[in-house]
Amino acid sequence: MAPCDDPTQSPTVENAEQQIDQKALHEAAKACLIDYGTPFHKNIIVRAQGLYIYTPTGHKMLDWTSGQMSSLLGHSHPEISKVITHYAENLDHLFSGMLSPPVIDLGQRLTGLTPKGLDKAIFLSTGGESNEFAIRIAKFFTGKFEVVGLSASWHGVTGAAIGAQYHSGRVGYGPVMPGNFALPAPNAYRSIFRHPDGTYDWQTELSYGFSLIDRQSCGSLAAVILEPILSSGGMHPLPPGYLKSLKRHCESRGMLLIVDEAQTAIGRAGDMFAFQHYAEDEGVVPDILTLSKTLGNGIALSAVVISDAIAEKTARDGFMYYTTHLNDPLPAAVGDKVLEIVVRDGLVDRSRELGKRLQKGLLTLQERYGCIGDVRGRGLMAGIEIVTDRVTKTPGFELGNKLGERMADLGLWAQLGTHQSFAGVFRIAPPITITDGELEEGLRIMEEAFASTEGSLPLY
Repeated sequence: MAPCDDPTQSPTVENAEQQIDQKALHEAAKACLIDYGTPFHKNIIVRAQGLYIYTPTGHKMLDWTSGQMSSLLGHSHPEISKVITHYAENLDHLFSGMLSPPVIDLGQRLTGLTPKGLDKAIFLSTGGESNEFAIRIAKFFTGKFEVVGLSASWHGVTGAAIGAQYHSGRVGYGPVMPGNFALPAPNAYRSIFRHPDGTYDWQTELSYGFSLIDRQSCGSLAAVILEPILSSGGMHPLPPGYLKSLKRHCESRGMLLIVDEAQTAIGRAGDMFAFQHYAEDEGVVPDILTLSKTLGNGIALSAVVISDAIAEKTARDGFMYYTTHLNDPLPAAVGDKVLEIVVRDGLVDRSRELGKRLQKGLLTLQERYGCIGDVRGRGLMAGIEIVTDRVTKTPGFELGNKLGERMADLGLWAQLGTHQSFAGVFRIAPPITITDGELEEGLRIMEEAFASTEGSLPLY
C-alpha cells in the first residue's frame, strides 16, 4: 500500500514530504480513483502555500491557475485559515432551514457590492450548482423552459448546467434537458464574421445567431447564460457593447440574462464584477448573477444573486430549491472574509494594474516567439493561444503540452487546454495577491520555457 502517513505528525513537514513515494501513490490512485476526463499530473502535490505548490522532491511551482481558478488570495491565506479553524470548531454546518450570522453577514456584504437589481443572495457549493439554481429559477419566473448558451461555454456538469454548456461534456450521455440552443461564442481571433477591413463583426454574428434560435424555438425562450470572459473556451473576453446588445435581444424576447462569473468576479479580471468593465455596457445589470470559485478561495462556496422582483414573485409562487449545504455557516464565513480582504486591501485596483504588466509581458513574448498566435484577457486573467503557423492559425496542441511541461519543470504551473474549443490555450490566473517579484519570476520562467522548447518559432 502507498504511504499515507500524516506529514504533520512527523518531525518536519518537509522531511515527510520527501519520504513520499510518488510512483506508489500513482499506482494506488489507479487502483482506487475514478478517471474523470483529465490525466493526473505526474507530480503529487504535497503542500500549497501562498503563490506556490510543492512536490515531494521539494520542487516548487508558481501556481498560475490558482488551483482550479479558485484560490484568489493564494493558498493557505492566514486570515482565511483562521476563519476556517474558528468555524470548524464552533459553527460548521446546520439544518438547511436555519440561519447563522456568517450567512447574513455575507449576504449583506455581497449585496452591498452588487448594483441595484442584484438584491438578494443564496449560498450553495459549486459553480455548477449555482448555475443549476439560476436556470431553475429563471424557468420558474418566466414560465418558459428554453435556455441559450454560447458555443464554447462551460457552466457545470449537472443536468440544466450541462444542457447550456457546449465546450465539452455532451457526447455519450444521451439526451440533455430539452430546449437548449447555442449562440456562436465570441472569438475575435478566429471568427469568420468580419467587416470589410478584416476587423471582427460581432454584431452581425450575434444577430445571425439569434435569427437561428428564433427559427428553432417553440416560443418558450427563458434565459441566456454566459460568462463575461469565456475561460474554458479559451480566455475570450466579450467585446465592448456585447452585453448591452445581448440584453436588448433578451428583453425583446422576454428572456432573462444570467451572467456566470465563477472565474471572473471579485477582482480577478480587474473589476469587482467583470460585467461592469466596459463603458459601452454601462447600465447593464444581469437579471441573475452566479459566483463561485473566487468567492470561496478554494473552499466549496457559490452564490446566486437576483433582483427583488424575481425573489418576490418566485417566493409567492412557491419556488423550491433545497439542498444539504445550502447557506452553510463555515463556507459563508470564508466568503465574507474574502470580500472583506479584497475591498480592504484594494486588490481589485491592484489586479487591474498588475494585469496591464502581465499583458505587456505576454505581448513581449508574442513578439519573440512565432508560436504565440494570440494574447488576450483582462486583469490577472490571461490566455496565450499556441499555434504552429500564424497565417493558418493551426492549433499547436503537442507544442503547447511540451511548453507546459517545460514551464512546470522550471517552476511555473500554467494550464493548457487541449479540448477542441480551447484550440491550445494557456489559461493564466494567478492569485491576485501576487507580488511584483512573483509576476516577473513567472514571466521569466515562461521566457526560458519558450526559448528552450523546440518548435517555439523564435523571431530573433
